[in-house]
Amino acid sequence: MLCLSLYVPVPSQNQTAFEYFESNGLPSELKSLFKLRLFLPSEEFSTYRKWRKKIVKAGDKDLDGQLDFEEFVHYLRDHEKKLRLVFKSLDKKNDGRIDSQEIMQSLRDLGVHISEQQAEKILKSMDKNGTMTIDWNEWRDYHLLHPADNIPEIILYWKHSTIFDVGESLTVPDEFTVEEKITGMWWRHLVAGGGAGAVSRTCTAPLDRLKVLMQVHASRSNNICIAGGFTHMIKEGGIRSLWRGNGINVIKIGPETAIKFMAYEQIKRLIGSNQETLGILERLVAGSLAGAIAQSSIYPMEVLKTRLALRTTGQYSGIAHCAKQVLRKEGMTAFYRGYVPNVIGIIPYAGIDLAVYETLKNYWLQKYATNSADPGVFVLLACGTMSSTCGQLASYPLALVRTRMQAQATLEGGPQMTMSGLFRHIVRTEGAIGLYRGLAPNFMKVIPAVSISYVVYENIKVYLGVQSR
Repeated sequence: MLCLSLYVPVPSQNQTAFEYFESNGLPSELKSLFKLRLFLPSEEFSTYRKWRKKIVKAGDKDLDGQLDFEEFVHYLRDHEKKLRLVFKSLDKKNDGRIDSQEIMQSLRDLGVHISEQQAEKILKSMDKNGTMTIDWNEWRDYHLLHPADNIPEIILYWKHSTIFDVGESLTVPDEFTVEEKITGMWWRHLVAGGGAGAVSRTCTAPLDRLKVLMQVHASRSNNICIAGGFTHMIKEGGIRSLWRGNGINVIKIGPETAIKFMAYEQIKRLIGSNQETLGILERLVAGSLAGAIAQSSIYPMEVLKTRLALRTTGQYSGIAHCAKQVLRKEGMTAFYRGYVPNVIGIIPYAGIDLAVYETLKNYWLQKYATNSADPGVFVLLACGTMSSTCGQLASYPLALVRTRMQAQATLEGGPQMTMSGLFRHIVRTEGAIGLYRGLAPNFMKVIPAVSISYVVYENIKVYLGVQSR
């Protein structure tokens, strides 16, 4: 039997042993060994306990709460492969060594800014020969027994647009680590995110339809309150009418997510980035362009969603019938009404959402990320909710104008206006508050939408074989 034990020196007392793991199935060359001891200073004992908990969790394949020799060897081999990928991503100069500037640049790409002194402190903790650079051997030796204590952990744990769906797909796409791309985990994350979005949008569809009705029909002379809006919808079409327009809203998740992700990856290559992650400004540019491409591709579905949400009982029999009617009566141009304010709205929405999320993430990482970059469920939900709310608030007037332009043909006798003309008309007739009609139900759905999408995302992720948080 092989026992790996930890002995903690305590003044004036006998040494105390803490058993770490044991195995009965040892290779023949190790059977002569009775005990293998690891000596650590007593002040490192608390660090050891955290390390033990993390390494058992990472390597325990049979889930018996113990780490036997075979599991330990398997863990070391698997973790060394991951460390090699991380080392290559940090080695910007491809010279086989990491210096303080490369550490600063890698963190800066993730939105985390540290001083050169802080970067040098990180180096000193791993540098064995005093060169103030780290080679592969130093990197491996230091990190081999520290599961997931590396920079890509931030990317892994701080997913945003993939996890949270509040009904608008204007956020900047998430980054994926080199390991996630190589192992194919990226598409599993996207599928999980799509499924979570479908469930989330279905659960909050009544609030979304109420928002559209208030954006289009509410005015000073026709003030629609939340209770009155729900009562009107149920009286007009029954309970099922609360979900009008939800079918196509769910259907468009798949193509929009796929197109945006592919466009984002291609734009990253076009702007000449061979890094694992982009800087915040580069992410905003690439994400906004990718969003514009995706919206251009699926925009007719956005128009149909608005028309179906506003339809009266018996007006359309389904999505195909609605599309045929719009094409026959209004022509192809009707499918791109409101396109300009929609595309313009991507910039304030994506920009503010990204800036707020990165600011909150950066603050948490600097203040609380001592042993892991994992923020936990509540911090992640709070950051996602706050950033999405700020992004929606900034772009809401453009979203309202877009919706009214999409619905113009449904308003009999209503004026057919351009974007600027509609802005002026709303401000002149309703005041600035008119640009925020429907904001209350829109904000009411943010917290349930974020919460539901997160829970569903985590469950689908487990089903698809992605390691849970």
